[in-house]
Amino acid sequence: MINNTHIPKWILPIIVISQFCGTSLWFSSNAILEDLIIHFSLPENTLAHITSAVQFGFITGTLLFAILTIADRFSPSKVFLISALIAAIFNLAIVWESNSLTSILILRFLTGFFLAGIYPIGMKIAADYYDKGLGKSLGFLVGALVLGTAFPHILKGFTAELPWKTILIITSIIASLGGLLLFFLVPDGPYRKKGSSLDFSVITTIFKNKPFKAAAFGYFGHMWELYAFWAFVPVIISLYNTLHPESTLNNAISSFIVIGIGAIACVISGYLSLKKGTKKIATIALTISGIFCFISPLLFMISSQFLFISLVSIWGMVVIADSPLFSTLVAQNANPVYKGTALTIVNCIGFAITIVSIQLLLLLQNYIDTSYLFVLLGIGPVVGLISILKK
Repeated sequence: MINNTHIPKWILPIIVISQFCGTSLWFSSNAILEDLIIHFSLPENTLAHITSAVQFGFITGTLLFAILTIADRFSPSKVFLISALIAAIFNLAIVWESNSLTSILILRFLTGFFLAGIYPIGMKIAADYYDKGLGKSLGFLVGALVLGTAFPHILKGFTAELPWKTILIITSIIASLGGLLLFFLVPDGPYRKKGSSLDFSVITTIFKNKPFKAAAFGYFGHMWELYAFWAFVPVIISLYNTLHPESTLNNAISSFIVIGIGAIACVISGYLSLKKGTKKIATIALTISGIFCFISPLLFMISSQFLFISLVSIWGMVVIADSPLFSTLVAQNANPVYKGTALTIVNCIGFAITIVSIQLLLLLQNYIDTSYLFVLLGIGPVVGLISILKK
């Protein structure tokens, strides 16, 4: 029997660093959205379209990777490297002067497609090394995703005087280095086993498992809120600055703080789950996150920018803190025979839901006051809590 204590201590840090590097591509275009709109004469509603293009690419990539059993038939480290390099190329291609909205959306779709070979593959590599304390390990990995997501914002904040293309160049280089780092320092794990290909006949039966269904719908509710919140964080900061002209909040740096602080929350929730239970901590985080959705209009009424950014940052913590925990619950409650298929389906549905919520906010932004827009995100936590508490 293999013991986790025999795994070199540097394995998890390398996976985490590589995950951070690769996922920095996820929101790279969001951080420079205003520059893209001006430079390429894009419509003002480009935010939701660009974000959804990445999500749709990720969904498509994840499903196709599973159908072709890429991670099972080939070394996950090699898949991670190749995906990171190709995703970096498509990310960098946005600097091409002849780009249009259509070509940018295609490039973001393709970047998202190959992110499917980075984020879930990184989690698989971790699972190939750690059989116990998976929740804690996934806490670090999701934390790396959070930092990678937030990184372009802080990069933009500190390079405001540099050309916007710098953000794309730096994130592409970092992603490539992350792929190389993992490939050369993290060989295939001791728990790696050949899995089966995706069997669509299983889809009609896996959700009959009530504990699995509860965990899956908890995850779906969480995903309804998460990416829409992340995508609209710059909008939230901008709206506050508009409503409070005396505010001096830097949008890019504030966005980094609100999103990036979630990385700490993932690590904390991972450790708490070991002592208090995975379901309990996930439920608490989802509940608090839902409360923030429903009281969000009140946040914009706060005159103190310190109190405002502090509360939104707490929201940024609880909105992601349950993510590694729901992933752990899904994995623990899935039928071991169909675990790969089950996880793939849940992942794909979860990210498909993010497109719906993001597009809904974009549509309703034309009809209702933006300060009331984020109440709609509370639908996800409510549905998730009803499901998870039924178990």
